[in-house]
Amino acid sequence: MPTALRQIAAIVRKDVLLELRTRESTTAMVVFAVMAIVMFNFALRLRVDTFRPLTPGVLWVTLVFAGTLGLSRSMSSEQINQCMDGLLLAPCDRSIIFAGKAIANVIFTLAVALLVTPIMAILFDETLMQPGVGLVVLLGVIGYAGAGTLIATMAASTRAREVFLPILLFPLALPLLVAAVIATSGFLDRLPLGEFAAWIGVEIAFIVIFWTAGTLLFEYLVEG
Repeated sequence: MPTALRQIAAIVRKDVLLELRTRESTTAMVVFAVMAIVMFNFALRLRVDTFRPLTPGVLWVTLVFAGTLGLSRSMSSEQINQCMDGLLLAPCDRSIIFAGKAIANVIFTLAVALLVTPIMAILFDETLMQPGVGLVVLLGVIGYAGAGTLIATMAASTRAREVFLPILLFPLALPLLVAAVIATSGFLDRLPLGEFAAWIGVEIAFIVIFWTAGTLLFEYLVEG
């Protein structure tokens, strides 16, 4: 395995093992996501005649807010006991640290998505467990984790990081979320792929832009 991949794998392994021991981020993410889905389910049943068209929006609102909890914890935990300083002393390029942290965030968010999607499919009586929806969720989570890791790095050194992160991240991620909701709706409504393929392209473009930006800018953010 190339050296860069081994270094990325080491950072991902560190974050995954730490989360397996503490379960701080994933527990909060899962509890929030399940509570949000249950509340949405009961609220929509009382207020609208049919809520199945709202399923894509509810899914992505839940994943975004749950994912933000994990992103905030991911970088703020590195500030405790100067753990980030220890990472910066490692003999590797700074972009390696960004890639490792972002991939770990992807893993945590996807784990939450795998747990809550079946629950939502049952409560909302919707066929969410299909390959097309899985592809959209995968692309959306990768894009959101890339942008979120970059913004969380900026917010980690501020006192109001819990407020700073969503204020910057949500407007920035809006194109990705719109594309993800429309693409999810397309698969759930069984529309021809050509009618919403461009929105999948938006997700892919978002991934390329923000993972590239994170790779190039991470060094300046952590050392600035």
